[in-house]
Amino acid sequence: MIRGIWLAALASLAMAETPTRPTLSIATWGGAYEAVQREVLFDPFTAQTGIAIETEAYTGGLDVLDDSPPDLVDMSMVETLAACDAGDLKTLDHSLLMDGADGTPARQDFAPGALQPCSVAHTVYATVIAYDSRAFPGRRPSRVADLFNLDDFPGPRALQASPYANLEWALMSYGVPRRELYDLLSTPRGLRLAFERLDRLDGQVRWWRAGQTPVEWLESGQVVMASGYNGRFFSARLDGDSPIEILWDGQLQERQTWVIPKGATHPDAALDFIRFATTTERMAAIANRIAYGPTRLSASSRIGRHPEAGFDMRPHIPTHPYNSTTAIRKDVLWYARTYQRVLQRFEAWREE
Repeated sequence: MIRGIWLAALASLAMAETPTRPTLSIATWGGAYEAVQREVLFDPFTAQTGIAIETEAYTGGLDVLDDSPPDLVDMSMVETLAACDAGDLKTLDHSLLMDGADGTPARQDFAPGALQPCSVAHTVYATVIAYDSRAFPGRRPSRVADLFNLDDFPGPRALQASPYANLEWALMSYGVPRRELYDLLSTPRGLRLAFERLDRLDGQVRWWRAGQTPVEWLESGQVVMASGYNGRFFSARLDGDSPIEILWDGQLQERQTWVIPKGATHPDAALDFIRFATTTERMAAIANRIAYGPTRLSASSRIGRHPEAGFDMRPHIPTHPYNSTTAIRKDVLWYARTYQRVLQRFEAWREE
């Protein structure tokens, strides 16, 4: 009896001395994107460290940082800069990042601007225009201006409930040179012209927030054209049966970042994950499964064939020369400075 009590006490003591591994909460974007993250990042990290990962649905914005934030957020560069300036994110020590697989120090291996005080950019993605090929059996859309051409390309559109891309495309459809877009948008006249162009779509727009929504609406025939993330449209076409076609004209390129909120419960585990997820091998593995470009040079050189489909992934990446001829580089500093003002103006217009 005494021996049994002693063994039970010893077992309890051993359990008490075993450190409890945290569960890491990550806010990310769902759909095909999160499925690739689960395969390449989340499950392997758990297998290696024993740290479980729970994901939270996220569709952008800074509200995710309020009250009890997650430990880690997969956030756009624009919102990252705004949140960092507001003091809502932890600063990161980039010297802790892993060197490239070829031995290049991390600070030299990442693309210029990818390492910011509060973030590490991991992916280059593009917001693009796509269309349902079934809706246009003859002449098909081929340029940004066709998004606003309801005469030749009639039917409902799906646009992101955000000023991103919508304002740039509106001005580009007038013929405004890409290098002048943000200078013009900084003026009352530029914003007026953009919203006048968007007014052409009155009654023909469905607004989306979740990245998978425009894919579903195009495939179900609910809309004929849509803005969306190039990787989501790419994934929809993997089986060869999707009617979705991508326009690369005017693609809006931006970087996606890992950030740790100021109120994160497990910031050390979050930093361990960032170190793991931004290695050459992991970033190349992401690019080889969903058509987003890595921000490490050593990872870019490892982009090859899709592991299941077997085709070359390089022509599907936004930064490929064939795709980026007319690309717009999102001016993240301009948006970070004007974020609240432009968002309020856009929301007011949507409610008119």
